Amino acid sequence: MVMRILREPLRLIRANLRAYLVLNAIVYGLCLVGMAVAMIFPQLNTAQQTIMNDNGTTGLVTSLLSNVWLFALTIFAVNVGTVALPVILLPSLIVPFSGIAVFAYRAFNFGVTLAPVNEVSATILIPHSLTMIIEFQAYAVVMFAAYLIGKAWLWPKTVDASTRRQAYLRGLGQARWLGLPALALFVVGAVYEAFEIIYLVPPLLAG
Repeated sequence: MVMRILREPLRLIRANLRAYLVLNAIVYGLCLVGMAVAMIFPQLNTAQQTIMNDNGTTGLVTSLLSNVWLFALTIFAVNVGTVALPVILLPSLIVPFSGIAVFAYRAFNFGVTLAPVNEVSATILIPHSLTMIIEFQAYAVVMFAAYLIGKAWLWPKTVDASTRRQAYLRGLGQARWLGLPALALFVVGAVYEAFEIIYLVPPLLAG
């Protein structure tokens, strides 16, 4: 069973390699585009920072800096509970691929928010780049799961199904194999991000 948990996600990726690479290009590419746009128009970054201050995100982060494990747990909960599930996966269960389109916009906004528009943000981005690589890969895996569900649903023959209902269920069956890899990436990303923000960023800014 353990070997199948490891083997099945890789088999699905190999069988749909082009789609997987396109989804990765969307995630990372739009983030980089967002960064580039924010560096040309810094006011966009300022606006995003203002939104984070107003909606309590900045205050929440500040309040958790004294407890690295609680901070990591909160990051994990936010990534999974407010983005991966409600933004990417759940909409795609109703309208095929819709969550992928919605997250594409979010990826652009992430880039705008994290853009190195000044010396401080550029310094923070040095350790935070690894966080972005890990967590964005987790989002790419969730997007891939949404893609498999939509592909099976719209084209039943790709999963050897005779009805759309049967194809939908088989798509869900494929997607479930990606749950563990995505969760593992979210856990690793959350732990590293918490340690990075609390222990790596302050010395860099001070030095």
